[in-house]
Amino acid sequence: MHLEFLLEEPSLEEVLSYILPEILRDKITFRTHAFRGKKDLLKNLPGRLKGYSTWLPENYKIIVMIDEDRENCQYLKQQLEVIAQSAGLTTKSSNSPNQPYQVINRIVIEELEAWFFGDVNAIRQAYPKVSPNLAKQAKYRDPDAIQGGTWETLEKVLQRGGYHKGGLEKLRAAREIAPHMNPSVNRSRSFQVFYKSLLEITEIHH
Repeated sequence: MHLEFLLEEPSLEEVLSYILPEILRDKITFRTHAFRGKKDLLKNLPGRLKGYSTWLPENYKIIVMIDEDRENCQYLKQQLEVIAQSAGLTTKSSNSPNQPYQVINRIVIEELEAWFFGDVNAIRQAYPKVSPNLAKQAKYRDPDAIQGGTWETLEKVLQRGGYHKGGLEKLRAAREIAPHMNPSVNRSRSFQVFYKSLLEITEIHH
């Protein structure tokens, strides 16, 4: 079994490079491909998927991952579904349960940083001067519902601890936080949906 990940940005690729080996173990191989933002991904996705459709083996699956960025989640998901189906590929959402599929479309609710807030312990291991009470504060309890943008919020939290003083460097933050993440305890709902879909694949193909 092999998974091809098409990702919106390099910082997500950085996170997956740490957590995928832990989730997939040795059961499944994978490769990640990062684009230069959402527009770049959406622009190139039709051609990329058409290319895959000409040679994709039965034991390959494609996982497309994109940030919601405060857009309409349902519309964005539908857009991805139409692109995949137009390329002649079957998606998990369009097929009935237990039917084979080739593409999984996943929306990272809000932004990647919601996944970091889902694992405050990982943030604190990377940045020890961040407040130890962070996880207990009401506004951080539901990482996918943080008001004012998770990117901006993470920047403020880290700067209060004396980190990323010149502004949040997304790739660097991903590189520093991701090694400490524990997928099984992450409190972000969008992360858990992603995590469970990978566990399902590993269960089927172990």
